[in-house]
Amino acid sequence: MSVTRADARAAHAVGVERLLESYLTVPSTAPVRLAKPTSNLFRTRATADAAGLDTSGLTHVIAVDAEARTADVAGMCTYEDLVAATLPHGLAPLVVPQLKTITLGGAVTGLGIESTSFRNGMPHESVLEMDILTGAGEVLTASRDEHSEHADLFRAFPNSYGTLGYAVRLRIELEPVHPFVALTHLRFHALADLVDAMHRIVETGSLDGERVDYLDGVVFSADESYLCVGRQTADPGPVSDYTGQQIFYRSIQHAEGAKHDRLTIHDYLWRWDTDWFWCSGAFGAQHPLVRRFWPRRYRRSSSYSKLMRLERRFDIGNRLEKLKGRPPRERVIQDIEVPIGRCEEFLEWFLGNVPIEPIWLCPLRLRDDAGWPLYPLRPRRTYVNVGFWSTVPVGATEGETNRRIEREVAQLDGHKSLYSDAFYSREEFDALYGGDAYRSAKARYDPDSRLLDLYAKAVQRR
Repeated sequence: MSVTRADARAAHAVGVERLLESYLTVPSTAPVRLAKPTSNLFRTRATADAAGLDTSGLTHVIAVDAEARTADVAGMCTYEDLVAATLPHGLAPLVVPQLKTITLGGAVTGLGIESTSFRNGMPHESVLEMDILTGAGEVLTASRDEHSEHADLFRAFPNSYGTLGYAVRLRIELEPVHPFVALTHLRFHALADLVDAMHRIVETGSLDGERVDYLDGVVFSADESYLCVGRQTADPGPVSDYTGQQIFYRSIQHAEGAKHDRLTIHDYLWRWDTDWFWCSGAFGAQHPLVRRFWPRRYRRSSSYSKLMRLERRFDIGNRLEKLKGRPPRERVIQDIEVPIGRCEEFLEWFLGNVPIEPIWLCPLRLRDDAGWPLYPLRPRRTYVNVGFWSTVPVGATEGETNRRIEREVAQLDGHKSLYSDAFYSREEFDALYGGDAYRSAKARYDPDSRLLDLYAKAVQRR
């Protein structure tokens, strides 16, 4: 073992001790939470957070084993730092969620997705083993081996959102990557044609006889939608830069047929982060004059999320709406999955009922046949993640538009992610999110309920 790797493991051990010491300082009657400088959750909290656990020593990559194509990573390490450590080896995580500040532990316990998900599933499916701080204050190792002692915790951890424990260390698979990504943006005038083309690419892994490594899409309207098809390549050549004045999602648009582009692998992985997909427009960052004077280092999702938290804290948006004589607005920030056979139906319903555009699409197939009880998508079945992030005028009841979306998704045999506001009844929630499996794991690994209950955290917003 190299000196550098030994030092990293020693530093990690110190970080774990610091975490455990902070756990012991939390009163037994108080809820246990993490102290995090950033968050990619968008739930409203009804109460202030308690003092959090010290995770300051758990933010690094412990080791990259280029020969085995694995990495040992501390739970609070961001994907930005993880990718920076793996790309010099010509490797990348199997799924790299779109935003730089998403942590590996967060993506595993809260799910994640990206344009490799049609072939690599979700981030938790590339985890080989993980050390988890449970609600009982123990650090346990859970692995993919179904005969291992804590296999039930390994399976129940994804979509538990820190209510069964926190990932302290994760060992994940990596895959080889080339230096560049060649992109083809395909224009469609009908949603049915887009979904059919997406399905063919997922089934064959190719487009026009060439391998497809990355696949996602954008819907601007019912008659303007695109698939973004990526292929890794080592061929040198000019590349585009969407970290400056040019905006990636606008580069996709064209009148007919196919449009081609190239990015470095680094810039491809972070192509959505510079403008938070398209949500940077809410802060004026897409206006040419504002963009020219907006420092490049602040054109990133973490900056926009800080601005959004300030807006929510002082209710700036609704104050402005009131001055204009308009009603307050409801946040509709969601990602949902529906079977690909129901995707067109959902998109048509959404475009006809929810005034939000553009919409992001990302196909998904689970790698693991055993399944994941708290987010029970069916193995060997293609789903499409549909992401939409904006606001609409409030309705007659709290969360009216979000509730309508939840009902529609359930009717189409789909699920929605729990990183944002949810309005399910307890019975609906248990049926959709593995209630029995969750209660069994909760009783074993958090018997005194030191951590919040998943329903309380996701729906009651405590």
